[in-house]
Amino acid sequence: MSKKKRISLFRYWTTRYLITLCIGLLVIGVVSSFWITYSETQKRLDIMRLMAGEISDRIVESQGKLKMDPFLFRILDRRQESLRLNYKPFLLILDAQKRPKVIAPGPVPVELARVAVQIVDSNDNATQVKLERGDELLFVKKSIQANQQHVGWVILFTHQKDITRSTTEFQLLFIMLGSLGLLGWLVIYLLTKKLAQPIKDVADAAKQIVMGNYEIHLEKNSREDEIYELIHSFKEMADRLRQLELMRTELLAGVTHELKTPVTSISGLVQAVKDDIVTGEEAKEFLEICTKETTRLQKMVEDLLDFNTFAVGDIRTRRESQNMGDLVQEITHQWRIGQEEERLELRVEKPIHEITTVTDPMRIQQILYNLLNNAAQAIPGEGRIEVSLSETPQEILIEVTDNGKGIPEEEQSFIFDRFYRGEEKKQIVRGLGLGLSFSRMIAQSLGGNLLLTKTSTEGSTFTLILRK
Repeated sequence: MSKKKRISLFRYWTTRYLITLCIGLLVIGVVSSFWITYSETQKRLDIMRLMAGEISDRIVESQGKLKMDPFLFRILDRRQESLRLNYKPFLLILDAQKRPKVIAPGPVPVELARVAVQIVDSNDNATQVKLERGDELLFVKKSIQANQQHVGWVILFTHQKDITRSTTEFQLLFIMLGSLGLLGWLVIYLLTKKLAQPIKDVADAAKQIVMGNYEIHLEKNSREDEIYELIHSFKEMADRLRQLELMRTELLAGVTHELKTPVTSISGLVQAVKDDIVTGEEAKEFLEICTKETTRLQKMVEDLLDFNTFAVGDIRTRRESQNMGDLVQEITHQWRIGQEEERLELRVEKPIHEITTVTDPMRIQQILYNLLNNAAQAIPGEGRIEVSLSETPQEILIEVTDNGKGIPEEEQSFIFDRFYRGEEKKQIVRGLGLGLSFSRMIAQSLGGNLLLTKTSTEGSTFTLILRK
């Protein structure tokens, strides 16, 4: 399959903008040409009406007869000079019997005389006539009145093609369109170049990330909001990818260490029992340690398998109607019994009235167990864990609060990431860092969410939100 040849963003859009600009200016030029022609035609007709009116007023003698003096030609010449006309209308005067009396300049063509009779006989408002030989003429006619009587007509003709010979307006139009085209191309060129540069910078930065270099430098001081958001989001993505890459490296080392430690311990203890290095009660103790290490190793493998299942969204739930107060009381009681240490005080607060909803009690237990275990790990010595149940018109809230050291600000945005463990927790607690990530995915599968709602040096609060 052949690949289409790709061109740069700058060239692509500049070319298309230029084509669009040229088409637009061409359309404007055509429309403007028609408008100029129409305006010039109307202006010429108005001048001819003015001239025809002046001639009709001066051509009548006091006795009501037509006065055929040479001054008629001087009127045409003066108007041509004063109005700076580049044409001279053809003058034709008809008497009351429609006979030609005055023609200027030159003799009247037979066809024009016949057309003049047709014009005065017509009652429409036409201003254009076409001769048999194909010439198109513009005309105006003016009735000559004397003593309230009609004594003749003044008709002025001019060739339609003479209008196009007046090139001043068209020259100005072409100059204007050419200037607009040049200005438009220059603006498009500069704007496209300015727009393409940050996109090119982001594309180059993306290539660096593909090659494994996350230390990218992009100009963040763009005044355009969209460009700023693009660069800012891309920079945040790069920082996030760098953090994830570090987490992946740490995860590989951590998982290898976490799995290797119990395997090495089991191997050494079993070998000692096998070689009779230890016997009797000591051998039984070694085997008990092996059993615990095997259970812990099995739990890690189950967590990894659950992670793969949860990651693809395959979280199965069995929903049933539950009294949330009784459910929370039962889960916290079971967790407290499973704790070997008595250093922690566990308090449960719930409203007097019943709060019921349809949910999966086993999944709720998984979430609360993770939250309670994390709360216990966050308290270095004696401390207190509080579990409170409340509701709003749309939601049910279960809050787990501890009085531990809290979560550092730089780690708060990562605590729900898979395999993430805080720096201090890595040194104290062994595990894969999947608890909070699993818990949030379970909560979302139930139609709710899990949030860190408060943390400080005096403790942290996680809130499980369930929809009613």
